[in-house]
Amino acid sequence: MSTAAVILAAGAGTRMKSEKPKVAHEMLGKPLVTWVIDAAEEAGIERIVTIVGHKREQVEAIVAGRTEVAVQEQQRGTADAVAASRAALGKFEGSLLVLSGDCPLISSSTMRALVEEREKANAAVVVLTMQPEDPFGYGRIIRDADGAVERIVEQKDTTPEEAAVRECNSGFYCFDAQALFKALDQVGSDNAQGEYYLTDVLEICRKAGRPVRAYPAADVAECLGINTPEQLAEVERLARERAL
Repeated sequence: MSTAAVILAAGAGTRMKSEKPKVAHEMLGKPLVTWVIDAAEEAGIERIVTIVGHKREQVEAIVAGRTEVAVQEQQRGTADAVAASRAALGKFEGSLLVLSGDCPLISSSTMRALVEEREKANAAVVVLTMQPEDPFGYGRIIRDADGAVERIVEQKDTTPEEAAVRECNSGFYCFDAQALFKALDQVGSDNAQGEYYLTDVLEICRKAGRPVRAYPAADVAECLGINTPEQLAEVERLARERAL
């Protein structure tokens, strides 16, 4: 089955306190988004679409010649960002990975594992989950009485009981492409942020009767996103350790 990937790279990254778009910051001399592209190519992903937005020309210059580009005109949430790829991938049939352009430690082996898990189960979506030391800020994986994934609840929308859940959303997914685009049409913005959440797609697909799966990350470090200079320094330290 053919595979494609969407890399989310439209955010401003205001906490980086820099004029650069977040994904243009470098780790070990290479832009963050380039690490993700390298891993996707190594995983054998046939088509890659990078979603750009904030200072798009800088990001486009980095990905030029390696990925297709789609534009998120306004920052209206992750579902809106992925929807920007519809012109490029709306007719694509197969597994579609959604990747975060600010998570440079994600590996090609994890990408392949997500694809294999989705295809084996014929699932609408497989979400990569993790159990960080401090789950604050991450969406929580809510399971039903049988242990199946029911939905993902963002931090600002959690009840106290949901906030106590340790299993979290990494922000990496593998979708059945057609199930994804069909579900995106049903995503609303009735939440604390007033945004269109990609996480809502899981519950929509489950209600449509399609399997929704979780795949636990073997290494939480792969899922670490960068929002501040301090986080960049920490991830760069981990990258140096890996290179030894």
